Amino acid sequence: MEVTRYTGLIEHYRNRLPLAADARAISLGEGRTPLIKLENLPRQVGFEGELYVKFEGLNPTGSFKDRGMTVAVTQAVHEGAKAIICASTGNTSAAAAAYAVRAGVTAFVLIPDGKIALGKLAQAVVHGAVVLQIQGNFDDGMRLVKEIGETTPVAIVNSINPYRLQGQKTASFEIVEALGRAPDFHCLPVGNAGNISAHWIGYSEMAGIATSISAYHGDGRFLDQPLTGKRPRMVGYQAAGSAPFMRGGPVRNPETVATAIRIGDPQSWQLAWALQKESDGWFDECTDDEILATQKLLAGSEGVFCEPASAASLCGALRDIKSGKIAQGSTVVCTLTGNGLKDPDIVMRDGLKGLIQVPAERAAVEKALLAHL
Repeated sequence: MEVTRYTGLIEHYRNRLPLAADARAISLGEGRTPLIKLENLPRQVGFEGELYVKFEGLNPTGSFKDRGMTVAVTQAVHEGAKAIICASTGNTSAAAAAYAVRAGVTAFVLIPDGKIALGKLAQAVVHGAVVLQIQGNFDDGMRLVKEIGETTPVAIVNSINPYRLQGQKTASFEIVEALGRAPDFHCLPVGNAGNISAHWIGYSEMAGIATSISAYHGDGRFLDQPLTGKRPRMVGYQAAGSAPFMRGGPVRNPETVATAIRIGDPQSWQLAWALQKESDGWFDECTDDEILATQKLLAGSEGVFCEPASAASLCGALRDIKSGKIAQGSTVVCTLTGNGLKDPDIVMRDGLKGLIQVPAERAAVEKALLAHL
């Protein structure tokens, strides 16, 4: 029996990506993340539609960033780059470091002072990245990266790099292929707004419909025979302490436990507003308490452990389902951008609750078990 080994999204979707035919794919087998249909939560909130989570936390470095990084680094190496650079709240630095070492180039990452989850920082360190911790936030780091990119021979791999969005659009391909159609609503956490923009590009290509936003110089790679006749309404949720789309402009000092979306000046600002209008979608915000409660609810109800920022998408979706803004009978997909193991300190900050200490005796263990049956 002939078995074809999956080798990552570049080879799988190469004809849908703006890469040269001879560009060597820098891949770690990213993509093909599960689209999990939630079974318990919809019953709890009385939702009669279909509610799915696209668990991007099962990519190689534990977040959706791998989709964009494989394409960005592949193109950078093809163009002769010997080093890449990014500003990061954590996940981008982890992905950049891993794909750089895979390619045999140097990764420079700028991280904010004291505002990065240790699980993510550990990834950048173990992969050998050159880590620079600046005395400022992500937005300061992004400004510096853009300035350095003008005078230093390094390839910027933040989402201002159009190849990043080209890789990230493939999540939409996988969702349409799995469902056989586009969902009615697609809900995402929003920080820099590159991911929600990339998803809209992907859905537009799958439907064969032009979009006013572009990730590669206006190069739309449409299917000869579209796989879906429609596109979803796109909904983006921000953390209340870091919600520039809800404030109408940059937030100078963003604060939230959801560090992955702790961004006050989104780089894909214009793209996001354009897709919101085109898709008839909306932006909203969730408090830190709401986000953490949803993270716990998802893990305790469905067995899916995502990082705090990821929970913002489901948090907002559940609230809009309850209010009727998302109608009964709809098909809803929520992107979970990162794995909960990226930031376990948030869960453990109040200690290990529920720990039961018993003697190393059968009777004591049985008593404890029976108390919970």
